Amino acid sequence: MKLGVFIFATDEAMDPAEVARTAEDRGFESLWFPEHAHVPTSRQTPYPLAADGTLPREYTRIYDPFVALGVAAGATSSIRLGTGICLVTQRDPIVLAKEVATLDRLSGGRFLFGIGAGWLREEMEALGTRFETRWKLTEERVAAMKKAWTDDEVEYHGELVDIPRTWIYPKPAQKPHPPILLGAASKWARQRVVDWADGWLPNFPKPEFIARGVEDLRQRAKRAGRDPDSISINVFGAQPEALEEYRRVGVERVIFRLPHAGAEEVVPELDRYAKLVRAAA
Repeated sequence: MKLGVFIFATDEAMDPAEVARTAEDRGFESLWFPEHAHVPTSRQTPYPLAADGTLPREYTRIYDPFVALGVAAGATSSIRLGTGICLVTQRDPIVLAKEVATLDRLSGGRFLFGIGAGWLREEMEALGTRFETRWKLTEERVAAMKKAWTDDEVEYHGELVDIPRTWIYPKPAQKPHPPILLGAASKWARQRVVDWADGWLPNFPKPEFIARGVEDLRQRAKRAGRDPDSISINVFGAQPEALEEYRRVGVERVIFRLPHAGAEEVVPELDRYAKLVRAAA
């Protein structure tokens, strides 16, 4: 099982390059940064992971993940680097395809493309995306980016995405492209994983939920004629005490959360999780 960590990379937390170097030195397989382009000061959408809907402060201060991951790539040589998650609904697919390919090439093929459609209606609508069609838009943008990563002359025509014939370079180092890991937890999300993604990246880490989800995903893959083993299972915000349960149900990668804080708090947490890395080696 692969062990990674994620942190809200902000101007109030440990520097991304320092986090990356420290995590790599301790043997972690991957490092992940979340994304929120902006957070409207007035919103009706509650934060889904808090009983009272209050949004944690760190959500409002996140660095652009591709810039932060580029800094992390320059400071390291082996640790894999992921978006956890990139909001595809809020980025132009031509520009995003170039960002992904550039980061993958310049990092030596270390990028992991964790993606999602987003939950904050006001955030995406300010960027021109309708909440009701966010998943259709995500699917089409992913399909268009796959063409950008594999075709010399790129062309895509969908209901919501239209790209005339054009050249989009560079191409990613990983072939055919970096793994696309879908960060959503519903049964509809698991069907989307089967239909057009490479892995599942839920952020609901309870072992019983993961076990049910993995079984459902495998059944959906079999019905679709897809090898269930071709789909990677990744748990975001994993519970350290549940590692054996995750392993039992076929989880490939677990990602632990680091505190949104400076080095004085982050490094001890990395040291604590590093014991699990050594035990799993």
